[in-house]
Amino acid sequence: MNYDVAVVGAGVIGSLIARELCRYNIKVALVEKNNDMATGTSKANSAIVHAGFDAKPGTLKAKLNVEGTALMPELCKTLGVPFKPVGSLVVAFSDEEVETLGELLERGKANGVPGLEIYDAAKLREVEPFISENAKAALWAPTAGIVCPYELTIAAAENAVVNGADFIRNFEVKKIGFDGNEFTVSNGENEFKTKYIINAAGVYCDEIAALIGDTSIHTIPRKGEYMLCDKSVGHLAKHTIFQCPSKMGKGVLVTPTVDGNLLIGPSALDIEDKEDFATTAAALSGILETAKKSVPSLTTREVITSFAGLRAHCTRDDFIIEPSEKNSRFINVAGIESPGLSSAPAIAESVRDIILKSASFEEKADFNPVREEPVRFRHMTNEERKALIEKNPAYGQIICRCETITEGEILDAIHAPAGARDVDGVKRRTRAGMGRCQGGFCGSKVVEILARELGVEINEITKFGGNSKILYERTK
Repeated sequence: MNYDVAVVGAGVIGSLIARELCRYNIKVALVEKNNDMATGTSKANSAIVHAGFDAKPGTLKAKLNVEGTALMPELCKTLGVPFKPVGSLVVAFSDEEVETLGELLERGKANGVPGLEIYDAAKLREVEPFISENAKAALWAPTAGIVCPYELTIAAAENAVVNGADFIRNFEVKKIGFDGNEFTVSNGENEFKTKYIINAAGVYCDEIAALIGDTSIHTIPRKGEYMLCDKSVGHLAKHTIFQCPSKMGKGVLVTPTVDGNLLIGPSALDIEDKEDFATTAAALSGILETAKKSVPSLTTREVITSFAGLRAHCTRDDFIIEPSEKNSRFINVAGIESPGLSSAPAIAESVRDIILKSASFEEKADFNPVREEPVRFRHMTNEERKALIEKNPAYGQIICRCETITEGEILDAIHAPAGARDVDGVKRRTRAGMGRCQGGFCGSKVVEILARELGVEINEITKFGGNSKILYERTK
């Protein structure tokens, strides 16, 4: 196949870039080394849309954070993705930290963040009843919100495919050649040609850039571990609650999720292994103890799972969004750590502008920006459910009891554009397996449905692609 632009990396950044480019008569390939989109940083982060007061004024992080946060509510509405404008609080526990709040307030004003305000202890406890008695003040940021990062990624990728993009799974880019006019991109077995490459490969951006001889990028995987609590304690935080930031990041937070759970984390540890997603007892224990400084009533009793994600920290300490010095048709989008999710809509527009400055592409007359919101049976009224089941009885079969996910929703996830091909893909699209039992009851049913709908043997179904088979072989 020949393409105008190949976007390497189907995380939230790459998927939104692909969607944005599909507004034009550009033949786009969204290339992912794994079995699905949103399998790297975009599947495991804090899910926070930051207001923009933390980044240093004048940086790309500061500029694109504020712009992206302003774009996020309408983007989520257009793509049928839940977004909640809960606002955020940075809590101070000492006089020194109260001074830090003042510095963050002034930085936020310099970045153009609206509505910032310092709450005293009384006001803070009014809005967050379960906050620690030791809290002295907080910086209130009303423009902050929460979104599901993998739902946003999936929606953007689906919309890109509907508008003409090709989603190429299981294609690990191993070699890139350039003949003066176009690139040849190979995984060792297959190849395609493209006039431009967008390097949005997350923690692997440095390795992809090195394939064209660009060694200017050095990516450090920064591991963050999290604990997810049951919905029964979702009331303990109404807003995203931060502690004062450090040089390693924004620190441990306590935040509601768009689905009503409570999220605690992350830790911050620079590592070498870009595939190290293991959690450790020591890190999780440290997260909980730190989080209890903000919300003392937190316990491990309601923790239903823990996980880890890797942030793509670059030594330049800012986003890198620019053509490579080695080849102007190769655009690096690297170092996209926090506030990468918040900045993602604005990053997509920035990359679009770089492409449009390099070549002339006309806007499509038939571009459809809307991705219809998927069925969410758990949010429907009984009347709505009844009408839906009458149209399609599959919605009357509950597969995941914890989250009230139906067979009809799982079928939708599998047969959607660039649909689910493994158990985790169904999980991210529908929440089947994300409840308190973590798939203990519904997991086998999901495997059966995948095998049936994909037309393969049941022992070919994987958890997340590759060799992650759920069942090894048939017994007698």
